[in-house]
Amino acid sequence: MNRKTAVTLAAAFAAALPLSMMLAPGAAFAQSDARFQQPSGVLSLSAQASAEVPQDVVNITLFYEQEASDPASLTATLNQRADAALQRARGVAGVTAHSGQFSIFPSTDRDGRISAWRGRTEVVLESHDFAAASKLAGDLSSIMQVGNVQFSLSPEAQRAAEQKLSGQAIASFRDQALSATRAFGYSTYTIRDVNVGHSGVMPRPMMMMSARAATADAKMSSPVPLEGGTSTVTVNVSGSVQMK
Repeated sequence: MNRKTAVTLAAAFAAALPLSMMLAPGAAFAQSDARFQQPSGVLSLSAQASAEVPQDVVNITLFYEQEASDPASLTATLNQRADAALQRARGVAGVTAHSGQFSIFPSTDRDGRISAWRGRTEVVLESHDFAAASKLAGDLSSIMQVGNVQFSLSPEAQRAAEQKLSGQAIASFRDQALSATRAFGYSTYTIRDVNVGHSGVMPRPMMMMSARAATADAKMSSPVPLEGGTSTVTVNVSGSVQMK
């Protein structure tokens, strides 16, 4: 091969090289795009099942408020009240009691000087036995006043409801998938992906009586009237299927 022929071949190779470099990425992109392209016949669905579940836990907040000339004596008085209520509550089967919020703050006169100190202490009763909690709250009315009552759903009751509703929601999802598959002219389907989620409605606190009314009735020892409501438990199922 003479020098002229070698130069000509090298020039031809150099001219062809950029073209091959430009074509190669395009071909690779086309192959990648085909590989990740969404297949046809994919259907997205969602289903839901809900139920009203009776609330099985009650929380009763008892409180005591007092005023004193100095914070030290006020703290001692509040602690004595809370300790007395806790001691009596510990002897009641089926009811648990624990300390709640505790606060002390100053009261000022017209000149902005501290004229007195006010404080508040709380004890919270919790139980699955509404009757026992109601009777205890009435027995403690000479020591502490009823502030509010809150009903809720226990984790055990919520899990039991979710297990039952999960079966219903999944069955509804499968029924929808089969019905839609046949409506679109396919004969069957396979599940591509699915997600099962749970949700619940938080209970609302129920005020039983105001502090003034509770003070007036402090000598009453009758049970506090209790009646729980319901919580909404919901199970959601969503996903997609491949129709065939």
